[in-house]
Amino acid sequence: MKLFYKPGACSMAAHILLNEAGVAYQLEKVDTDKGTTETGASFLDTNPRGYVPALKLEDGAILTENVAILHWLGEQFPGLAAGNDNQPLQRYRQLELLSFLSSELHKAFSPYFSGKTFSESEQAANRTKLDTKLGQFEKLLDGDRPFLLGTAFSVVDAYAFVILNWTNFIGVSLESWPLTKAYVARIGARPATRRTLAEEGLAA
Repeated sequence: MKLFYKPGACSMAAHILLNEAGVAYQLEKVDTDKGTTETGASFLDTNPRGYVPALKLEDGAILTENVAILHWLGEQFPGLAAGNDNQPLQRYRQLELLSFLSSELHKAFSPYFSGKTFSESEQAANRTKLDTKLGQFEKLLDGDRPFLLGTAFSVVDAYAFVILNWTNFIGVSLESWPLTKAYVARIGARPATRRTLAEEGLAA
């Protein structure tokens, strides 16, 4: 498999999962502004929409859209997916959380990476929205439970970590959300996460 990625972007979630699974894969970095990969190829030939991630499967098929890729990885490597035959609802909980992360939490960070200039009132509105979504995420955590879906790491934790880690890039502190702050530290300490950060040039 080959993962087309941009350092620190949402493609990092799939990168973490590949490392968690311990499988062989290749990486190809993408410059989404120029629309090219590090080999000089046009990324639009891989994903006509021009954004990461894209995952090239062993048979040459291309899978795009983060939620689809994360769900596929969970299906391919069951140790990364929530639920089993005895807990079928957990798989829908996983989809529920992936939907929230993609459409709500991820989206709340979008203005900070848009390159646009906002007025003071717009900046305040953006920050209020982000704080609201961080507060909603905080309520998803249970102090007695290390991961979003219980005692086992799953695909949703990889995605949540990547999004929440963006607070480091935009100067937002998680002090107001102590469960979330501890959660980010916990996922960040996992060997697969540390390896991923190093491979993407983001290790401290």
